[in-house]
Amino acid sequence: RRENRRLSRAGPAMQLRADQLASHLAKTLAPLYVLHGDEPLLVIEAGDAIRRVAREKGYTEREVLVTGPGFKWDTLMLAAGNLSLFGGDKLVDLRIPNGKPGRDGGEALQRYCGRLSDGVLTLVTLPQLDWAARKTSWFNALAQAGVAIELNAPGLAELPDWIALRLARQQQKAERAALEFIAAHVEGNLLAAHQEIQKLGLLHPPGDLSLAQVEDAVLNVARYDVDKLRAALLEGDAARCARLLEGLRGEDVAPPLLLWAFASEIRALTALRSAQDEGRPLAAALRAERVFDDRRAAALQRALPRLRQPQLRAALLAAARIDRMIKGLVQGDIWDEFLQLALRLARKPT
Repeated sequence: RRENRRLSRAGPAMQLRADQLASHLAKTLAPLYVLHGDEPLLVIEAGDAIRRVAREKGYTEREVLVTGPGFKWDTLMLAAGNLSLFGGDKLVDLRIPNGKPGRDGGEALQRYCGRLSDGVLTLVTLPQLDWAARKTSWFNALAQAGVAIELNAPGLAELPDWIALRLARQQQKAERAALEFIAAHVEGNLLAAHQEIQKLGLLHPPGDLSLAQVEDAVLNVARYDVDKLRAALLEGDAARCARLLEGLRGEDVAPPLLLWAFASEIRALTALRSAQDEGRPLAAALRAERVFDDRRAAALQRALPRLRQPQLRAALLAAARIDRMIKGLVQGDIWDEFLQLALRLARKPT
């Protein structure tokens, strides 16, 4: 039975996308998997797929370890060494909810990766990791020992295609307008999207779905949040900004939090615009503004061609006016001012 237990050994670090996992598992099983990302649904599904294949390959025992205050890292080595008395291979399911194992945990993970046990498959689940965590010795040791899979939610532009793939799994398909309708109503919430897709599978037989059928079935389950608004501002998507602001207002989001989001993007854009106008390197300006996330840095740079200094100065003045409104020093409709500010930033230069 041992020939079915492990089909590949640790080699060069391997990075997989979520859509590559199924074909990978159909061919081989690595000694260790690391799941990390910002989308719980995709992390859960990837973990379930790995555990299912592990059971099929003979990993009949599973031990779940969840780190937290007081967690003893010796437990990890003991779990790997404590094989079943009945001869079955074992899955060690390690979960680090905060993504920060600490000094002791980091050292323990490196030792663990250096002596992976025969008969043991390890699954490590982490949250979304920032740039600093990705550069740590412990994360690099995990990635080098097995397969790392980043599981982030698709962006708004990719969401219709993601929905189409999910519909295809249940032998259904929909026109582009219907896919975009679902995407707009489940924005930022893949679990809700998954539930709505399953509901369509229950309500309608395999085959084509019309826009009317989709509109009738799908609920407005969008999760509006400030980060989505910041992204829409940088992309210059005025319609999406208006929709997100309406949702945030309906959820009674505190205006000071929203103003902070606007002001932080305006200040960063102003600094980058000045650097570009003066011929200074954008990389240095990004570091000065403490922009270390690659996706945000790329979004800021994409926004620069359509924004000029007068436009950004006017946006700063508008943000200052909103601040005075929040403090009760100036009369006016705060939410209308937020909308006007968003439209000002989304407007293309004439």
